[in-house]
Amino acid sequence: MMPDIQSDAPKTLADMATEVLNTADGRAKTALSRRYAADWRASRQEGASAIEIGTAAPPLHPARPDQPELLNPRDVPKRKPGSDAGRKALLHAVAHIELNAVDLHWDIIARFSHTPLPLGFFDDWVQAADEESKHFNLMCDCLEDLGSYYGELPAHAGMWRAAEDTAEDLMGRLAVVPMVLEARGLDVTPGMIKIFKNAKLDKAVAALELIYAEEVSHVAYGSKWFNFLCGRHNEDPKEVFHTLVRKYFKGALKPPFNEEKRADAGLPPDFYWPLSDQERVLPSLD
Repeated sequence: MMPDIQSDAPKTLADMATEVLNTADGRAKTALSRRYAADWRASRQEGASAIEIGTAAPPLHPARPDQPELLNPRDVPKRKPGSDAGRKALLHAVAHIELNAVDLHWDIIARFSHTPLPLGFFDDWVQAADEESKHFNLMCDCLEDLGSYYGELPAHAGMWRAAEDTAEDLMGRLAVVPMVLEARGLDVTPGMIKIFKNAKLDKAVAALELIYAEEVSHVAYGSKWFNFLCGRHNEDPKEVFHTLVRKYFKGALKPPFNEEKRADAGLPPDFYWPLSDQERVLPSLD
């Protein structure tokens, strides 16, 4: 049963963000997220924002439901994606990623609300949080259609590490979360869509295609505001990106890369190929 959502909305966007982070149940968290996103957009349509940004003290770790059990990545069971169990596991993993993304986007609002930034920064991350909330619910619906639910299977325990590591570094957060982790989603989602097309699971295909389309914008928000901050500090974005990813991201970036969608999101190849574990294979001129 979903907990009741309090009727009195907080006065500031940072308070709203913190309340979402402190909500444990996934469906309740995303309902609150979508409500506050709508409140923010309505406020912005009035002209000067009626909701202040404010400041807050967000939790280091967001509230989480009792299930799923969170395991070390190497201990999460591997299942063949061509099987029913494998497809359920894949949808469950995506739902877990989307729930973490909801918290990551509200966390960047709350944690860095003291930083002088244009209102457009907050517009973008509220929009991203709203869309991630929609994505989580779509994945939960798909799981339920298959007789499963979010929390039935164990999940990856390391997804919040990037948030912890960059809790005091806004540029590091932008580099690692949207520009590395979410960009990885652009690389792997087409393969997932193919798996569900082969299984003729049209609802899952439609949900993943929507996620794929909207995630490009989330990566683009990261690229836009990373470049904005580099410009503010008169720094070379590519060099700063390489430095921050090497500092905060463990291991090399793994090709193949979806270069077309990464370019659409404002990520040129010379940002990510030098951080990969392979040489870039250039097209043959023969």
